[in-house]
Amino acid sequence: MNILIINAGSSSIKYQLIQMPSELLNCKGLIERIGSEKSTVSYKTNTVKIEEVIEIPDHSAGFKKMSKLLMDPNKGVITNVKDIALVGHRVVHGGNSFSETTMITQEVKDKIRELSVLAPLHNPHNLEGILLAEEIFPNAEQIAVFDTAFHQTMPVKAKKYALPNELYNDHRIQAYGFHGTSHKYISEKAISHLKLNSSKIITIHLGHGCSITAVKDGKSIDHSMGFTPSNGLIMGSRSGDIDHALIFYLVNSLGYSLEAVNSLLSKKSGMLGLTGHRDLRDIEAKAITGNKECILALEMNAYRIKKYIGAYTAAMNGLDAIVFTAGIGENSSTLRSLVCTEMDYLGITLDPAKNESKSSNIREIGSAKAKVKILVVPTNEELEIAKQAFEIAQNQ
Repeated sequence: MNILIINAGSSSIKYQLIQMPSELLNCKGLIERIGSEKSTVSYKTNTVKIEEVIEIPDHSAGFKKMSKLLMDPNKGVITNVKDIALVGHRVVHGGNSFSETTMITQEVKDKIRELSVLAPLHNPHNLEGILLAEEIFPNAEQIAVFDTAFHQTMPVKAKKYALPNELYNDHRIQAYGFHGTSHKYISEKAISHLKLNSSKIITIHLGHGCSITAVKDGKSIDHSMGFTPSNGLIMGSRSGDIDHALIFYLVNSLGYSLEAVNSLLSKKSGMLGLTGHRDLRDIEAKAITGNKECILALEMNAYRIKKYIGAYTAAMNGLDAIVFTAGIGENSSTLRSLVCTEMDYLGITLDPAKNESKSSNIREIGSAKAKVKILVVPTNEELEIAKQAFEIAQNQ
């Protein structure tokens, strides 16, 4: 069964074609800078690699480009659209409506649209991806996998805010949690690798968006993001945790509009606001040359992560392992080192040589004698979505 996995973002389309149940990756691709005259297109199979810069004016054009590559007589991996049995979509916010993978119906699409107010940077584009996929692959079943689903196991004491009860009971204002597909995938991989029957692990997803989860016996019991994917750790352009009264100060004393505050906290803060750079590689390079702003930003980033590790260790009354994943978590030995330094009281001790090693597989980077394991686990959200989509299709 061919399953096409689609992650439609605000200016990008990321996709993979996976054959199930063999988990064989037939191709992967990425279209970025949609809306620009210089959009980038990458497409890779076992025998073909394409990278080009062309104009992709909108997502519709992006989907047409994707399908053209998939069905190219010489470079493609399918002959026609009927070869796609399932299309699995990443959807960021499922609210309380979706606690598991779901076949997409009109009712589901309406609910995703309704929940767009909670994830305005994500859900509208996820929904657009669904609508375009329905148009281009009309014979395929469309399936949604929600970032929030893994965190439905958080107890009320962890997800409820100290606000009037009616806001929780009537309006479902609570912490939902995000990056759930990634946290689920890497926590299962870590537990299997460590051969743990009962487990207390902390998974740390570090990319442009960053989050951290306390996973006890395979279930999420607490998570750094909340009602929206805005709070918690310092991110690429999002501030993470702040004093909420700051918003009123910006509006009432500094003359910001609410729209400007939202843009400030979501698009102009985080590492970008601290350094002027989005890419952590640039920040690390400048830190090496002595740039004080970049040095401080890295220290702040690591400090925030360390605080959450301490809090979640307390919440679980113990810790077996911490797990780094995603683009930064998997590749930045610098940030991993900053996070794990002076954490020996909690049993976390890094092996510097192992930390600098590179591998596409799971690897342990902690000291051999350390009480707590330190793992780097490459995430594969697309495979996790494919597995969940295949499972639900088999049970229909």
